[in-house]
Amino acid sequence: MNIAPKNIFSYPRHRAAAKAPAPFLPMSRAEMDTLGWDSCDVILVTGDAYIDHPSFGMALVGRLLEHQGFRVGIISQPDWHSAEAFRVLGKPNLYFGVTAGNMDSMVNRYTSDRKIRSEDAYTPDGDPNKRPDRALVVYAQRAREAYPDTNVVIGSIEASLRRIAHYDYWSDKVRRSVLPDSKADILLFGNAERALVDLTHRLAAGEDIKDIRDLRGTAFMTPPGWLPSADWEETNSIKLDTPGKVEAHTDPYAMIPEKEAKCSTDAPEANANAAAGPVGMPGIAGTPGVINAADADAAINVVKQQAIRIMSREERQAMLKDKHLRTVIRLPSYEDIKDDPVMYAHASRVFHLEANPGNAKALVQAHGNRDVWLNPPPLPLAMDEMDGVYDRAYARAPHPSYGKARIPAWEMIRFSVNIMRGCFGGCTFCSITEHEGRIIQSRSEPSILREIEEIRDKVKGFTGTISDLGGPTANMYRLACKDKKIEESCRRLSCVYPSICSNLGTDHSKLISLYRKARAIPGVKKILVSSGLRYDLAVRSPEYVKELVTHHVGGLLKIAPEHTETGPLSKMMKPGMGAYDEFKAMFHKYSKEAGKEQYLIPYFIAAHPGTTDEDMLNLALWLKKYDFKLDQVQTFMPTPMALATTMYHTRKNPLKKITADSEVVETVRAGKVRKLHKAFLRYHAPENWEIIHDALIRMGRRDLIGSSDRHLIPSRQPLLPVASTATGIANGKRIAAPKMNTFGKKPVPRTTAAANPARVTSLSYNAAKPKAAPAKAGRK
Repeated sequence: MNIAPKNIFSYPRHRAAAKAPAPFLPMSRAEMDTLGWDSCDVILVTGDAYIDHPSFGMALVGRLLEHQGFRVGIISQPDWHSAEAFRVLGKPNLYFGVTAGNMDSMVNRYTSDRKIRSEDAYTPDGDPNKRPDRALVVYAQRAREAYPDTNVVIGSIEASLRRIAHYDYWSDKVRRSVLPDSKADILLFGNAERALVDLTHRLAAGEDIKDIRDLRGTAFMTPPGWLPSADWEETNSIKLDTPGKVEAHTDPYAMIPEKEAKCSTDAPEANANAAAGPVGMPGIAGTPGVINAADADAAINVVKQQAIRIMSREERQAMLKDKHLRTVIRLPSYEDIKDDPVMYAHASRVFHLEANPGNAKALVQAHGNRDVWLNPPPLPLAMDEMDGVYDRAYARAPHPSYGKARIPAWEMIRFSVNIMRGCFGGCTFCSITEHEGRIIQSRSEPSILREIEEIRDKVKGFTGTISDLGGPTANMYRLACKDKKIEESCRRLSCVYPSICSNLGTDHSKLISLYRKARAIPGVKKILVSSGLRYDLAVRSPEYVKELVTHHVGGLLKIAPEHTETGPLSKMMKPGMGAYDEFKAMFHKYSKEAGKEQYLIPYFIAAHPGTTDEDMLNLALWLKKYDFKLDQVQTFMPTPMALATTMYHTRKNPLKKITADSEVVETVRAGKVRKLHKAFLRYHAPENWEIIHDALIRMGRRDLIGSSDRHLIPSRQPLLPVASTATGIANGKRIAAPKMNTFGKKPVPRTTAAANPARVTSLSYNAAKPKAAPAKAGRK
């Protein structure tokens, strides 16, 4: 497998350049006719509305392939109940490229409580019923049904997160890789531009897709035991690490003949080497100090037959690297892990340790009588390649067929610019690392500034404000390991946990320079930073914090400590509150210097693995102490293949070595407990007081129930306005229902509590406090 990357823009064009790129990639035969096409080379199927913008996967890869000289069509949100919708553009010359969309379809359709969401942000008018569950598998099967002899390629985040056997939260079981279920020919995972471009050109040149097995970032089905060539080796990781037989050490002072002190290895060649002794020395076959002449002659002959070669350090390293690149690790099979949580945790740990494209080995996992083979992850794009991907001729608008329909995701990103990819934070609950990798891939300043100018000139409704200049993490732009060799050999799961690695560059000067140049563009009034901020990195650069707070915060800045307690934070791989306090001090200092009243809005996760009721209570007390009244909160959702999902499913900690008796992780699975943990985050909301009241009694914390500032919740429910509690009419006037006001006691008539208006006031919510802004996708 070739590790040296080929520039994705160095391939000869498949067709001569057209006069101009298509206004939009065609979604109908009529559009194809207008372009003069009789067929498409590639047809991309997506579960999202087609918006021609680089933040939408199908537009990005479609425009990239168009630039390579291929004719690309789009089938967006097809009716999956039959294959007919997959024939609308005819048969593709090369393949169907199938994705579920920008999100995993189950995450898109269901909340963390397994309830169907009321809105699909990637669908016209937010219609929540435009895609099926497990859309990737359904679409791929329908595409195969439409044209049985056509290649089917699957990709995007749903493919990435389900490329091996994985725990599925919504069915509460371990499911197979999507490869055998979808019946696809090949799966592309991660940022797949390299594999996609190479695969498409090779198919166009006549190669059979079943023979293309050497592309990084791809997965495919193989017969059991298949290897790419005879010089490959397989390493088994199908059993837990267990101690081997303990052999008693030979007493060096006991005069025991060497032949009686047996080696732990009984292999004949090992014994022969032991008999030969050190190179150039006669063998020792009998009593120490006694040399048998026949044995000595035999030993000399062995030495003569050995080819002695002195290798340089570089040669040894090259030999080991070549062997490393030709080694595949066999994971425990789907059948072994589906009912064995401990083996699942072990497989998850091995999988995540093989994530660095600089040193990752290939992986293989048996599914019945076939194997799922995963090549090492894709190599990151260089800066000029990133620029080329984002500099294509995007229309920067939804396809005209949607008319005036509102598409929520488009409204969110219409005036935003993505400056980088990847995240080295390694948060266990997040899927960015599994999909985009830990190595940051950044665009150049000129490319980013050109996109801002294009938004200014082309996008309708632009009033001068760029809503976000960021990415998965706002402040990882152009941050990298100080030494490329160290980066390629590193096997850490995070560059910033448990502390920031000494080899990580944390200089924010390039990002500061970008901010200054961006806001100097004529016609741009404001550049906001709305992406998740890694504040433990930000405090390493006070100049950056000052620049951010002074110029790029619109009154509220969202950051995500996620928790205050050590237990859950250690399972999230998130920093402690010390970094938050340090950033908070800087934030308020520079806000005051700028003459601005600005607020930090912290985000937290309820019911994360490793969290106890006491942890959530302590978090609620912290929120009360600092007078935070959160409007929107998040309950942990186990997404496929995330390390926190492994903890949730197995109650094991894959951040450490897995054994049958290794660390047990506290896991919140019962719906009532998950509801309680979420309620603690909104301790101020009256609808949560009853469940919190019961929990405090159970936990022996009655001292937190009462009416003073030191109490978490009141002992009585607040009284609702008469109009909202009226249940009937008496003498022409509304009367209120005589209930509520106590927890677990008889209803108290309204007149009883109303006699004490001061008490009602003391329980009311202080509406004058600033409320948190709605959360945006992506958090650090």
